[in-house]
Amino acid sequence: MSPAEVRGADWYGEDLSGQEHDGVTFVDVDLTEGTGEGALFTGCTFRDCRFNLSQHTDAAFLNCTFTGCSFFDATFTDCKLVGSTFDRCTFDLLTASGGDWSFVALRGADLTRATFSGARMREADLTGVRAAGATLRGLDLSAAALDDADLSGADLRGSDLSAVDPRRVELTGAQIDVAQAVVLVTALGLHVRPDGPE
Repeated sequence: MSPAEVRGADWYGEDLSGQEHDGVTFVDVDLTEGTGEGALFTGCTFRDCRFNLSQHTDAAFLNCTFTGCSFFDATFTDCKLVGSTFDRCTFDLLTASGGDWSFVALRGADLTRATFSGARMREADLTGVRAAGATLRGLDLSAAALDDADLSGADLRGSDLSAVDPRRVELTGAQIDVAQAVVLVTALGLHVRPDGPE
């Protein structure tokens, strides 16, 4: 059975594979360069923890809360973070590929240097997110909250943009594909029709 609180632990380079933690509070824990496959964290709280350069595969952080944590150059591959909340965290060079990030709360997060690809982010709270120049490709963003998000210059190709209101999201210079262009134009109330005789 895992302890109720882990404080100030040095887990630098630790292999977390197969570990399971339920309802544990982690405070000021150094997980830098940690690795892990199949680790499971349920309802855990992480405060001022460092995930820098860590690599997680098929891990699950379900309904967890992250406050003041650093994810510099961290990699999440096919991980589940369903229902988790991030507050005052940093995501420089974070890479997330595949997996399920549905219902996550990333309100106001700075994702400008992050890369998300092929992940499910249904009903994620991305209100006010700062993602100018970010890579957000092939994401399922259906029913996500994106009001006041800055996606200028971001690579959005292949992502579901049905929840994006182009009047309430900054999209200047963003890269999109033809199908996405139709979705956004339709959201503006325009009708896209093939050329026909006058």
